[in-house]
Amino acid sequence: MGRVIVDFSKCTGPVKPLNGVNNGPVGVNNVRGVSNAEAYKAANIPFGRLHDSAFSSYYGGEDSVDVHRIFKDFDADVDDPASYDFAPTDAYLRTFEAVGTEIVYRLGAAIEHNRKKGTLVPKDYLKWARICEHIIRHYNEGWADGYTLGIRYWEIWNEPDCRNADGSNPCWQGTEAQFADFFETVAKYLKSCFPALRIGGPAFCNMHEPVDRYYLSEFQKRGIQLDFISYHRYCDCPEDFVRYVRDSNAIFAEYGYGDTEKHLNEWNYVSGWLGEVWKQSLRDEKNLKGSSFVLSCICASQYEDVDVLCYYDARPCTMNGLFSSDVLDILKPYYAIKMFGDFRKYETSYALEADAHLFGAAALNGAEGGVLFSYFDNDPTAAPMPVEFTVKNLPGKYRADFYIQDETRDLELVRSDVLSAEETTIYLTLKDFTSYQVKLTAI
Repeated sequence: MGRVIVDFSKCTGPVKPLNGVNNGPVGVNNVRGVSNAEAYKAANIPFGRLHDSAFSSYYGGEDSVDVHRIFKDFDADVDDPASYDFAPTDAYLRTFEAVGTEIVYRLGAAIEHNRKKGTLVPKDYLKWARICEHIIRHYNEGWADGYTLGIRYWEIWNEPDCRNADGSNPCWQGTEAQFADFFETVAKYLKSCFPALRIGGPAFCNMHEPVDRYYLSEFQKRGIQLDFISYHRYCDCPEDFVRYVRDSNAIFAEYGYGDTEKHLNEWNYVSGWLGEVWKQSLRDEKNLKGSSFVLSCICASQYEDVDVLCYYDARPCTMNGLFSSDVLDILKPYYAIKMFGDFRKYETSYALEADAHLFGAAALNGAEGGVLFSYFDNDPTAAPMPVEFTVKNLPGKYRADFYIQDETRDLELVRSDVLSAEETTIYLTLKDFTSYQVKLTAI
């Protein structure tokens, strides 16, 4: 018997924006009649991080987002609007307005496994920073026939610590010392230009690597005051995800960044990166197991020291578990993102305790509230689990409507119960990877 216990006398803070993603909607202008904009908007996605955007023709392709794609000739005049090719990125960024999602702009380059261009060491760090300054002014201050999009979050670089299986780095072609110098120059310059904006990074790939301690040590010694610190995680169980968050937070605190806003802005289910295991990971990212993993990690993070999550990836690609890459049909994990998107309207989080392999979150906003929970056990022989679902200390009587996601149903209403103000226990049986969205309404 597993237990999920919700206590509405114990407030745990605001519901956080944890159902963010990488990249934006497709087909806002209904290109060829193929679009996921309506479904994207319905999921109430708080943040869309711009990374690897240039890999998709839907987002402007090879001319979009990345610094070297906008400013194509590094020897050009940094102050001349003619040196910049903004048009493809302009069109992409305007799509976010249609779905109500806030942009996190990653300054740097998409991952480069083959030809290296945007991940080469800039030959002039300050000029690179000034190029970024002009990109920010274009999108926030109207420079060069630009916009006033009010983009708050600007992330410097992506995964300077990344390593391929052969030891090569697809994201930074210089030394670690060079990256520390580069990051210091850019972070301090941009913060001096835009003190009100949130300047952060550097999107660490793996906080278990010693190089990340080196970077954090250098940031601390150089007095780099980040507005947010970003990092990534790919793994195959929610327990590992939670351990990683806690271990990373301990490292951040050790180097003086314990109170810094934390963005875990690339994550997904991956059980291995090579061969058949990799192919199975891609299958699982798109099925019920992937959905349970996503919901479990998001719900667990509601009670951990992490401020923003961005799932990788909403871009049409192999790692998009939300929409099929060809016709953008909705896949199982989309519902996990949408469940938390619905949940965020309840605003205030309350305590939830769960036994092993059960993960959930609870929230209440006056006459409405909700509870999410999922059963995730990586053991392929895991039996269905009887679950004792207990709700305590509601401020009155509430109707509880239970919506299930399993192999054959996607948020289908399967039962309704009345919960007393004091305590109510309901008994359920969950197959592995089953999730519930419980909607509470005062009566």
